[in-house]
Amino acid sequence: MSGHSKWSTIKRKKGANDAKRASVFTKIGREIAVAVKSGGGDPAANSKLRDLIAKAKANNVPNDNIDRLIKKCLGDGDKSNYEEMVYEGYGPCGIAVIVEALTDNRNRTAGDLRHYFDKCGGNLGQNGSVSFMFERKGIIVIDNEDGKISEDKIFEDAMLDGVLDIKYEEGGIEISTEPNECSNVRVALEGLGYEFASAEVEYVASNLNTIDDPDAALKMQKLIDLLEENDDVQNVFHNWDMPEEEEED
Repeated sequence: MSGHSKWSTIKRKKGANDAKRASVFTKIGREIAVAVKSGGGDPAANSKLRDLIAKAKANNVPNDNIDRLIKKCLGDGDKSNYEEMVYEGYGPCGIAVIVEALTDNRNRTAGDLRHYFDKCGGNLGQNGSVSFMFERKGIIVIDNEDGKISEDKIFEDAMLDGVLDIKYEEGGIEISTEPNECSNVRVALEGLGYEFASAEVEYVASNLNTIDDPDAALKMQKLIDLLEENDDVQNVFHNWDMPEEEEED
């Protein structure tokens, strides 16, 4: 989910229960399956797979699980055939929402998403209906809750080609990059010893909107929860300026 501070979102999700963590593992597994089928199982030759392995490790997926998954995807026994889809729509009060999905049944996924939007007072739109309100950027987030990384240090190390902005927040650091430079910047910082809470290309809202009606805010949060709980949904992006208390539930 994106639409506020990425670090705040990650911090909120750290307390996820086991079921939600298992769902994260499943979704990353789908991404790895697609990457292996399109580019092979060698991360040295498949940059997308290399990035997803880093993502899996950032989400505490055990190395053995990652290796088993890659071997399964390379074998004849894996018949999964996932398709990348992007859906756009409006939540309550005109909040723009973009949903990235990996699905083996686009009719099922579209039906589920349409139901969620309708149930929560929004509507699923056509491609291009809200994407003009977002920019594609690489977003790299570094956990700094122990405060060991100084602001001067990260600004010195992260002033790399393709870096657009560096935000030094309490507990975390957010680096935005040109979309095609996200992987290169992550690898460069990894070489300097940095570890990442998240590092991938996202839809970043150009402007954020508030919801003043408490009931509408609850419906918007419900919509986000329903979308994120769907196994086909990989990422949810929106332009809601979420109140802090909503992010720390």
